This record gives sequence, structure tokens and C-alpha cells, in this order.
Amino acid sequence: MNKTTISGTTPLSPDETAGLKLTHISTQAELNRFEQDNIASALDWVQKRKPKDILNELFIKLLHKKMFALVWKWAGSFRKGDQNLGISWSGIPVEIRKLCDDTSYQIEHKSYETDEIAVRFHHRLVQIHPFPNGNGRHSRLLTDIMLEYVFQRPIFTWCGAELRKADNPRKQYIAALKAADSGDIGPLLLFVRS
Repeated sequence: MNKTTISGTTPLSPDETAGLKLTHISTQAELNRFEQDNIASALDWVQKRKPKDILNELFIKLLHKKMFALVWKWAGSFRKGDQNLGISWSGIPVEIRKLCDDTSYQIEHKSYETDEIAVRFHHRLVQIHPFPNGNGRHSRLLTDIMLEYVFQRPIFTWCGAELRKADNPRKQYIAALKAADSGDIGPLLLFVRS
């Protein structure tokens, strides 16, 4: 496959690329189209299920699998190597458990407003970067599931953009994530509702 790397996306290792189920794909555009079709199927599954018990490793993996299983053999499995983004692969299960426990605590004790709990969850999941690919799309959908089915709040608008495209909204999103990496969650809070 002639894979073009978009700024801010995770390049795949040869082993991960070998996990492509659709061997006829030869361009990034074809890959994007098939992934988007799979994600649309996952959205249907979410809307039928209306999940509330989402803060656990099982659901996090299941959602990723529903989003990408028609395209990737490794869909729903945590990565097994280090990449240019994310924590060391060996710490993923522990950090996911800590993220889920911390977020459950924040919800129970109303530590922050609901949008801020969701944004902090999203940011930390992106930082962990648990899967070989699809982390941004997965974490945005999981955050929207939290808003809609756990908080009964409107989902984020994410600047109304397709954030896989290398354009200004994606640049704003990456900049907001980097600000959050430095402890300033404000730009990401503004971005998600813009």
C-alpha cells in the first residue's frame, strides 16, 4: 500500500500494515474510505446499544474493534510496540485502567463540569495512544458516547471538521492537544464546542 502520512497521524510499522484485511487497497484515499464505512457501521451499533458502561478496557477495545475490524486484523488490540506518539506499549493496560478509574471518580464526585471531564478523558486517551492507528477517531467517538449516554449532554462539535484532513481545524486540534500536554486544557475546551 502506498501510505501517505498525514501530519499528526501515526505511521504504521510493516507488521501493522501487514494486518490490512483488504489487500486490494493501494492508496490512502481508499483506506480512508473503507475505514469510514466501517466507522459508520460502528456508529449504528452505538446508537442501537446506547452504552453507559464505557469506562473499562473491555469496552474501549470493543469500540475500536467495531470501528476498524472490517479493515484491520489488529482492530481492538492494544499496540505491541512503541510509536512516535503515546506511552510505552507495555504500560497501556495499567494507564487505561487508571484513566477509567480517575474518570469514574471525577464523574462521581463532580470534580469538574461535564465538558471538562470529557475533554480531560479524551486528552489522556490520546496521550496513551493505545492502538496502532485510529486513536484520534476512537477517542473522539468514545468521548461523544460519554457525553451522550453517560452525561445525557450534546456531543462535541469538534470544530465541525473531518480532523483526518491536514487543514486548519486539524492544526487547531493538534495545537489544543499540545497545549493540554503542557497543562493548559483551555484551548481544547474551546475547540471541542467550536
